[in-house]
Amino acid sequence: MLILEQFPEYMDFRTRSRTRSRLVNVEQRESETPEETLDSVSNELREALVEDLRVRLVGTDDGFFEEIVLDVLVALGYGGSKRAAAERVGPSGDGGVDGVIREDALGLDAIYVQAKKWARDRTIGPREIREFIGALQDAEAAKGVFITTSSFSSEARELARRRRVALIDGADLAGLMIDADVGVTVVRRFDVKRVDEDYFTGPE
Repeated sequence: MLILEQFPEYMDFRTRSRTRSRLVNVEQRESETPEETLDSVSNELREALVEDLRVRLVGTDDGFFEEIVLDVLVALGYGGSKRAAAERVGPSGDGGVDGVIREDALGLDAIYVQAKKWARDRTIGPREIREFIGALQDAEAAKGVFITTSSFSSEARELARRRRVALIDGADLAGLMIDADVGVTVVRRFDVKRVDEDYFTGPE
């Protein structure tokens, strides 16, 4: 039994995915080119992997989740891609800040991070954003990133936009993990090739 099968959310997704895949196979696959079929399958696999990661993230402890968040940001190039530039503040007395990424050697330019691990059915509202903005002001910080496993309300997104705070929800975080190769591994690769017209045309 897979570990993920212990989570009802994952089993619900598998059921929905199977139903959707059957519909896609019947209605679309027959009219697709081979490359379009590969693209469709790739998108389905990515969607399933995003869901797997979201379930796994919610199941981690708070400390490890904060480390994952910092790993993703560093892998994306913040802090010069140096893990030593990222520091987890810790659970006590963090003042609403869970991590700091120093973008220069002296630490004069830093990104402050809030990582909130919430269940999928909860929504980050403007109150949590205001608290984070207050923490940024206390730290005299100019850059802030709020990352969650859940989602943000429209009011929270508008407030963050006005105060220049970047927001990353659960789906975005899982997608970034895939793109940055954090917590995932390559199982198989496919090369799609075509005829080299220049080779057969030859020099003019």
